[in-house]
Amino acid sequence: MRRHIRKLLPDHEHIRNNRWFAPFQNTLLHPRLWHLNRRSAAGGVAAGMFCGLIPGPLQMLGAAICAVIFRVNLPVALLTTLYTNPFTIVPLYVVAFALGQWALPGEHGHFVVPPEPGAEGLMAWAHALIDWMIGLGAPLALGLVLLAAGLAVAGYFLVRLAWRIYLVQAWRLRRKQRLAS
Repeated sequence: MRRHIRKLLPDHEHIRNNRWFAPFQNTLLHPRLWHLNRRSAAGGVAAGMFCGLIPGPLQMLGAAICAVIFRVNLPVALLTTLYTNPFTIVPLYVVAFALGQWALPGEHGHFVVPPEPGAEGLMAWAHALIDWMIGLGAPLALGLVLLAAGLAVAGYFLVRLAWRIYLVQAWRLRRKQRLAS
């Protein structure tokens, strides 16, 4: 399985030769960030799944920081953040809001679409948008953390399980070939 995944990932020589990453070479060239095994791949998926729900363009930065801190595979962590995209982010946030509502006691309202800019002007729309975000605040924030943690745990164990199944099948195939010859 390592060979199949390694074809898709960049090598650390790209980092070594990139002038933008030169100040971070000591950190980014740590061998455990590039080693591909069950533990590092599963940890990379977990880091990517957790950081994929970070709002805005900070997802990959968060995944890179988590990969460096936990010493898991950096490219896998970065690629895994791509599960959030314009098609999946709204359903994920709706699920996160529902999860946050379930976890918090009391009534916190319903998920509503953000206000559209209207004829009242930019300042009125910005004020309505801020009120909308504050209204969703606590349930959405808690729900995002809970959903991210749940996805990270599920991703970690699914990768470990899939890797294990692949290894067992490869062992059985080799044993069958060895016994046949």
